Amino acid sequence: MHPRDSFNDVAELYEGVRPGYPQALFDDMAALAHLAPSDPVLEVGCGTGQATRSLARAGYEVLATDPGPDLIRVAASALADLPNVRFAVGRFEDLAPAPGAYALVAAAQSWHWVAPERRFAQAAAALRPGGALAVFGNVPVGLSPAMLAALTRIYDTHAPGLWGPPPETWYLPSGPVAGLFAEAPDFAPVAHRGYAWTWALDAPTYIAFLRTRSDLQTLAPTTREQIFAAIADAIADQGGRFEIAYEAHLYVARKR
Repeated sequence: MHPRDSFNDVAELYEGVRPGYPQALFDDMAALAHLAPSDPVLEVGCGTGQATRSLARAGYEVLATDPGPDLIRVAASALADLPNVRFAVGRFEDLAPAPGAYALVAAAQSWHWVAPERRFAQAAAALRPGGALAVFGNVPVGLSPAMLAALTRIYDTHAPGLWGPPPETWYLPSGPVAGLFAEAPDFAPVAHRGYAWTWALDAPTYIAFLRTRSDLQTLAPTTREQIFAAIADAIADQGGRFEIAYEAHLYVARKR
């Protein structure tokens, strides 16, 4: 099983614990992409709808896609009150969206899962002239020294080599996203915006979140449960709650 397919196995949990994105990100996206109410939007890898909600509530006509049928099922149920959203099961690179039909192609925490040789060309084909591609993601960037030391020790004990820069760092300005846009001939220069926010967590919520991570799902169940038990103890030692500093990063480029 490809790691990106592991999310489908925890669809209900994913819906309950995965965070959304700052509203300012969607406001800036609309401005940078020159979006108008009811514009058609194609979302890549919607998961259970963490970004879909905000896109739909802005009034866009959204087609949200994901390869996970259970993720789509949960998303469709959670967003059943939003009539301007449709869902389709399938990988973005395998879909055949109507050529030139969309004002925006949006990928929330999913662009790194799309086949590199297909993603930009597929987005350009789906966009109308002047349409835009928006790629964004949340990145954990800070922990208290005590919590950082505890987590480092836990992972070094139970899963050496697993603890390190998280996959989400792909979306940082120091990561590859801006450079990938620069290499895509169908798109104008990319605009970047960043948004700082903080997530306060207790042990049950954080461990539930960890159960949705693809890297931890690859571990043996016994090892995974040992890690979670040790993390619960570490959070208890911190008073039962802790905070993670996050940044959301948005990249928007117009189709040439």
